[in-house]
Amino acid sequence: MSQIGRQWRSLDERAGTTPPDTDEFADLWETPAPDRRSAMKLMAAAWALAGAGACSDADETLIPAVRAPPDVIQGAPQLYSTAFVHEGYAAGVLVKHWMGRPIKVEGNPRHPASLGAADAMAQAQLLDFYNPDRSWAVTHKGQPSTIPALERALAEQRESLAASSGEGFVILTGAVASTTLSAQLESLRQKYPAARWLHWEPISRAGAERGAVLAYGRPLAATFNLQNADVILAIDSDLLSAAPGALLYARDFAARRNPTRASAMNRLYAIEPGWSLTGAAADHRIIAGPDALRSAVLALAAAIFNRPGPEEPPWLAAAVADLKAHHGRALIHVGPEQPPETHALAFAMNEALGARGQTLNLIEPVLHPSADEAFTLAALVDEMNSGKISALVIIDSNPVFTAGAVDFAEALKRVPFTLTLTTTPTETSDATLWAVPMTHAWESWSDGRAFDGTATILQPQALPLYGGFDPHRLLSLFLQATAGDSKDLVQQSWKPRFPTAFDSSWRDALAQGAIPDTASRKVESPIRTDAASLTPPDRAEAALNLLLRPDPYIWDGRFAENAWLQELPRPISKMTWDNPLLVPTQYAQTMQLSDGDLVDISAGGRSVTAPVLIAPGQAQDCVIASLGFGRRRAGYAGLAAGVDFFPLSGAQSVPTIRKLGQRVGLARTERHHAMRDDHGTYARRDTLADFLAGKTSPALEEGPFLYRWKPEGPAAWGMSIDLNACIGCGACIVACQAENNVPVVGKEQVLREREMHWLRIDRYFDGPAEDPRISFQPVLCMHCEQAPCEPVCPVGATMHDAEGLNVMVYNRCIGTRFCSNNCPYKVRRFNYFAFAEAERRPPEARNPDVTVRARGVMEKCTFCIQRIAQARIEADKTDQPVAEIQTACQATCPTGAFSFGNLASADSDVVRRKRSPLAYALLADQNTVPRVTYEQRITNENPAITEAPE
Repeated sequence: MSQIGRQWRSLDERAGTTPPDTDEFADLWETPAPDRRSAMKLMAAAWALAGAGACSDADETLIPAVRAPPDVIQGAPQLYSTAFVHEGYAAGVLVKHWMGRPIKVEGNPRHPASLGAADAMAQAQLLDFYNPDRSWAVTHKGQPSTIPALERALAEQRESLAASSGEGFVILTGAVASTTLSAQLESLRQKYPAARWLHWEPISRAGAERGAVLAYGRPLAATFNLQNADVILAIDSDLLSAAPGALLYARDFAARRNPTRASAMNRLYAIEPGWSLTGAAADHRIIAGPDALRSAVLALAAAIFNRPGPEEPPWLAAAVADLKAHHGRALIHVGPEQPPETHALAFAMNEALGARGQTLNLIEPVLHPSADEAFTLAALVDEMNSGKISALVIIDSNPVFTAGAVDFAEALKRVPFTLTLTTTPTETSDATLWAVPMTHAWESWSDGRAFDGTATILQPQALPLYGGFDPHRLLSLFLQATAGDSKDLVQQSWKPRFPTAFDSSWRDALAQGAIPDTASRKVESPIRTDAASLTPPDRAEAALNLLLRPDPYIWDGRFAENAWLQELPRPISKMTWDNPLLVPTQYAQTMQLSDGDLVDISAGGRSVTAPVLIAPGQAQDCVIASLGFGRRRAGYAGLAAGVDFFPLSGAQSVPTIRKLGQRVGLARTERHHAMRDDHGTYARRDTLADFLAGKTSPALEEGPFLYRWKPEGPAAWGMSIDLNACIGCGACIVACQAENNVPVVGKEQVLREREMHWLRIDRYFDGPAEDPRISFQPVLCMHCEQAPCEPVCPVGATMHDAEGLNVMVYNRCIGTRFCSNNCPYKVRRFNYFAFAEAERRPPEARNPDVTVRARGVMEKCTFCIQRIAQARIEADKTDQPVAEIQTACQATCPTGAFSFGNLASADSDVVRRKRSPLAYALLADQNTVPRVTYEQRITNENPAITEAPE
């Protein structure tokens, strides 16, 4: 039977102090009734607004028409390849067009970094493309200017640079792997030898880069073969969701997690101070703050190299024995927050474990290397303040916001010529002399390289909606009087690669979405003899440590204007629109803190006011803050959302926290749409030992039934979700949102439990609050054959079709919400307000195959019925059975957790999964016969490690 005890979603629920919320719409009753005067005011305002709306012209945003490609079929969707570039690394995507306009992002199955998957940030690119707050005009000193005026200013800069050989000229960019952009920047440095190029990312991976130099004496990059790894140890690492190449790593990891399909399960250990998705997926998760983590690394190295070391933690001997027993099939991975010495030690330990060439490959660096490692952002600021910098060009970076304690804005005032190229107005563009609008990545030509070096051509998907410059065009104006054509520049970069038949090779590269045989060369450099003896820098023990980590969705703030990402619940905290300070349970008890309490946190002479959120499973000597929120210059979505913790970055002093005696509401979804089950277990979990012994929970069972109605159509659509594969990343939610025109509702409505996502991922804890286990469970409409929602609908708006789909007739729905009250899975959403009309998303960005719902109706998952309908049409044309169909959530899932298909086809993957001994139905005792079933999670625990009892 299941090894899970009682599952809980919040600490209040675990303690049994959760306020009564058995009513589905409890928030309505908690709102006090208005008095007579207030009621009359509201009625009068409603009548006035109704009249005003009838007499006024609606605001419309006109989108320029796109020049249709030559082979567009009217009314049929088209797919064009490009790539999503994040932190310099490219992951291939396909952009779906309808009548020449982008409407959806899919992963590119031919690209090695995506294999058909796309993460939440890549999916949300669609909303960024149509963002009405994008920059649209050149500004000078904050006032509108013109492109000719800018070109004259750049001509003056060319003369000045030629006279001084570029002395005092600096270009600041993020990480760059583009072959064309790198070539342009190198040309600038050749023409102006004294010019300098600084590529800087607020979320630094310098520790890994310098660790490779310490270990091998030269810059290298590492890639990992998780399909070969039997045992993995993650040290403060989020290998499965945040590392370059995470989509591939997550797919390879998940392929070996289901014991019914994998020949042998892998085993994952994670040691970390706070939750990561890698830690949530681990078979053994060890909580360790910075001091304990450093000691554990030293003890691990001592055990692997058979030398004296610090006292071993209880779990370490068993883990080391496991790693050694799988020589050549083991891997140790270290996260970017760790110092270079720890990374170098990890390289040495991997070499000792035989990982080289098996689970670990060393390749030539993918990102363009720094010409001068001493030239850092802090050094640049010092030179700006001393008057040594005469011109600074900032490309797609926002250091005024992300530089932390460094006062970058004040230093900018001492530079005579400053220019920012950015897609949206930012804190930095407001502070520079010139602000130039940058085209979206879907509006210009470029190229990029994946984590393994594979090159991709980024082709435009539309003509520029707001005009602007791309980086190639802007940089060419520093080299010559006329701007170069970006397509010509990109083609010039790749013509030497294809000396013959370039045109056909170019077309093939665009069609495939990747240039073949461009992966970085493997390196055979031997490890340095002193690498194994390196020691992470000692640090003074602190009673409390402040850890600053990037937000999983808006990252360092670059996606803060994306409402889809703001409203997407964070995988662990389930927060939306905010980033409270995460405090551990015991510290919260000592400080008498509750969720939402405002505190003042001070470090390094700077302080920030923020709400707190109590975080189970966090190191007791750590408080953790997410970066990227609190933008002071952002559009509708990002403005004033959350708290800016960047001012505390780089602080060396011990943080102090002071309770302010005030509270705020936190828009989190962990208690929303709660199911009710007397057994209290939803996301089942068992151990591999119990599974092999036949002690797991029983598989799918049906009945008994008083009566049974079974659809008898030509197809029977169903889904299976593998909880062994789901890592809770949330990509499926955004894919569903884009595909089905699901609107955002904003923070205030989330506080009222009114978010509209058709698909949610429930996160459950079990075990002690200080060290719980986590389970993820995607929940969508179950499409029950015996659907409880149908008999209670007074107008027949929800009904079954012949193929077993629970469908909605929106025109019939009168919003009684009886169906939602009667749904045990709580998967129906009531459209309280005209969310779609209020959403800052133009009609051109919506999927034309899906109805935009009106206020006052129920809506829910439809198994992407529009895709089913399209497949039916294509099948009718050829008189063939309906081909394989992928729902939006299934198509984007990095781990392949979703399987969808025709249950009437005996050889379909979904049928095989439903026959698995791990298959079970959620709330099976309700006898709803859901078409969505699950495969319970199996953990491969090390029997030598004793689990602490609750």
